[in-house]
Amino acid sequence: MQPLNNPEAIIDFCLAPLNLDTRTEAEREVRRRLEHVIKTFRARLAQPVAVDFSEMPLQVINEAAHGQE
Repeated sequence: MQPLNNPEAIIDFCLAPLNLDTRTEAEREVRRRLEHVIKTFRARLAQPVAVDFSEMPLQVINEAAHGQE
């Protein structure tokens, strides 16, 4: 996966697992707030920020420890 530079692409990637209805006011408000956070963060750094989700550490769930094998 390529690092994501575009705020909209970052937000789309983060919200995808939630499968939100894009026609709701709540979904639009979440996007507006996240876009504000990303733009504010970039402005404070004074440079573009890329997010590489392929570098995210994996979460390993030990199903055997929870009685599910």
